[in-house]
Amino acid sequence: MNQNLILILYAVPLLLGLLLMTPQSAGLGRSLASRSPKLVYARHRHMLGLNMVALVGFVVSVHTLWITNKISEGGNVCSSATVFSCDDVLGNTAYNADPLFGISWGLIGMLAFGSLLFITNSVSKEPDAIWAESYLKYGMFMTGGGLLVIALLVSYEVQMGKICQFCTMAHISNIVALFGFWRAGKMHDLGDWTDKESESSGAFW
Repeated sequence: MNQNLILILYAVPLLLGLLLMTPQSAGLGRSLASRSPKLVYARHRHMLGLNMVALVGFVVSVHTLWITNKISEGGNVCSSATVFSCDDVLGNTAYNADPLFGISWGLIGMLAFGSLLFITNSVSKEPDAIWAESYLKYGMFMTGGGLLVIALLVSYEVQMGKICQFCTMAHISNIVALFGFWRAGKMHDLGDWTDKESESSGAFW
């Protein structure tokens, strides 16, 4: 399958997940209420979007690990003479694993986004549990720390003069998830966390 098409297939649910985590999704929720009545509630839409973003990050991480393994076997997935070449980035043994333990970045991404999926699914099932707000803070700390990893990986790409499209998609997923966890905290602060159709603030901040 064309790699650009695969990127689009990842980008669509990522963008939809981002939309669901914004106040602008209220109209979408009302239009889909006949199929899923809970979508009229801001909290339900937000957690659905956050779950989608975490899932995209996990699947993309699986894909990057597969590409890394494929290249190590002598395969060719998305090599290119342009600046966009995931083969050149993921196939570079000097940069395709963490410098401390030698673990593939794809596997690290799977573990990180898998943990985020556990958090988002747990909070989705029991949003009013006493631990739910703490879990959301853990997710924000994890994705905030992920920015340091992203900075390191981008510095590697700068040194190589190449960009891994799928790595970038995983980076964007982390940033969007960070926004999602941050806004969930704001929803708590503004009183928008309860199941109600009307949103008290209707704003990002």
